[in-house]
Amino acid sequence: MSKFSYSEYLSQFRNAGGKCNNVQARLRGDTRRGDCQGDVTLEPDAVNSAMLAIRRGDVDAINDLATSAPQCLLLGNQNEYTPLHEAAFRGQKECLKALLRVHPGSVDKRTLEEDTALLIAVCLEHLSCAQCLLEAGADPDISNKSKETPLYKACEFENVDMVRLILSYGATVNQRCGQGWTALHQAVSWGNIEICEILIRAGAVINPSNTYSLTPLMVAAQRGQMEAVRYLVKKGADVNIPTCEGVTVLHEASKHGHRETVALLLTKNADANKATVSRLLPLHIAAERGHHKIVSMLVPVTSRARLRDSGISPLHLAAEHNRHTVAAVLLKTGADVNTKLAHSQAIQYADRRATALYFAIAKGNTKTAEVLLRAGASLTLDPIHPLLMAVRQGCLTTVSLLLERGADLNARIPSYNTTFPAVIALCMYNLNLLKSLLAFGCDALSCFSCTYGSAPHQGSNGYDFQNGYMFPLSCCESKERATQFCEWISTPVMCKWAGPIIDLLLKHVGQVQLCSKLLELLDSQEEWIAIKRKALSPCPLMQLCRIRILTQLGRHRLKSLKSLPLPYRLIQYLKVPQ
Repeated sequence: MSKFSYSEYLSQFRNAGGKCNNVQARLRGDTRRGDCQGDVTLEPDAVNSAMLAIRRGDVDAINDLATSAPQCLLLGNQNEYTPLHEAAFRGQKECLKALLRVHPGSVDKRTLEEDTALLIAVCLEHLSCAQCLLEAGADPDISNKSKETPLYKACEFENVDMVRLILSYGATVNQRCGQGWTALHQAVSWGNIEICEILIRAGAVINPSNTYSLTPLMVAAQRGQMEAVRYLVKKGADVNIPTCEGVTVLHEASKHGHRETVALLLTKNADANKATVSRLLPLHIAAERGHHKIVSMLVPVTSRARLRDSGISPLHLAAEHNRHTVAAVLLKTGADVNTKLAHSQAIQYADRRATALYFAIAKGNTKTAEVLLRAGASLTLDPIHPLLMAVRQGCLTTVSLLLERGADLNARIPSYNTTFPAVIALCMYNLNLLKSLLAFGCDALSCFSCTYGSAPHQGSNGYDFQNGYMFPLSCCESKERATQFCEWISTPVMCKWAGPIIDLLLKHVGQVQLCSKLLELLDSQEEWIAIKRKALSPCPLMQLCRIRILTQLGRHRLKSLKSLPLPYRLIQYLKVPQ
């Protein structure tokens, strides 16, 4: 059976108002399940009788046992849970007194999890029992296995009278729990100003830091405890003291979206230009978390020089995390839509990404990408064209947005040379996306320009796609010769899609000659024979005319079509291949 600390259990149920019928049984090590009011089967009869008497509040029975079998009142179960702990748990003050009269030295006896009777009484908020134990000499500084003292637990349960009582018996006010929290940390986390005042009057240090270097003020800022923040600042808490990672109170309030707390801290001289170890300012944190109102508050007090020093702009973080509202606020307040990532940051990415637009596209954040494009985001500042990333992501909406703004359909991938448009290779299995690219004027003809023609092909270029390998969008220049379409489409991972892809491409070209590799692929499956037959037959005049007209219209043909005084059916004919 696992060990169990009752004080830990109560903490878990504190906010939910949880009740547990098995707590007592677990504390005592009872192997049976069910209501803890049941009989105890694992304890000696005398001890069991003592437990039952305590539950009934039968002081006479306890006194009888004290006379007939006093040692049984010291015995505990396998978890070292004794009658004294039971009396504290049940709130039986008179039973406690009777037990302590017989064995006064047992007042600080602990369970296996190091819970004392005092700690249990505090957790159950039995004030009279706690007073009885303290009067009997209970040590108020003995902690459980988590290093939580009775004072700490009294603050956790916001029991003002219990806090006063424990302090009146000399409890150490600045003792820390296992996580380094003091009683003040705990009181502040609930925003209990009355208890904070009692603790500070008793000598509580105002700026103690826990294991993670968090002060009580930081805890209050995290939890959005506005009045606690106001109170601690008034008492002299340092608003700019950083953690070991450089995080300040303003960082914490900004991170958790506590707008009023941020406003208060700024009036109390909180420094918006203090950076974390990773060089992030509060503005970065607010932008990353999407707190646009806090962003508006921090922009005027944030140094542009410090933003540059950080190596990454808040706009980059807003784009990466799809905070389109934040992006709009930053742009409205003067942020440069084309600000670039510092080299020290860019080299962490294989594609050496630079702009906020690329970040948005790489994360599939279409809304933010649209905000940035509307604000004039450039498509030429990143080493890898944003369109390539959008196609890789398979997001038709983003691809369309980029193409409408003149994205280069023939952009190349430095790490993978091809004789045909790289966007076709990046489409992989997405035929709908390929249709859209071809409609915008992707060069389908280059897919049929093979250097071998009808002659046998001489192996491959060394790329292996056996395991579904995706083309790396890397700035590393490829030393391999350029891959032809027929070589790419015949790789094991792509050959099963050859028929539909070739059929789609044929709708966007005139008369072409298929190389021996493509013919071999179309012969590999019976349902593709019709595609081969179509490729070898003369191209329909309607298709040739359509292609010629679109060629004359040029790169922005889809936009041009809307302005031409042509009948609707003719527009549709030019848009959609037959």
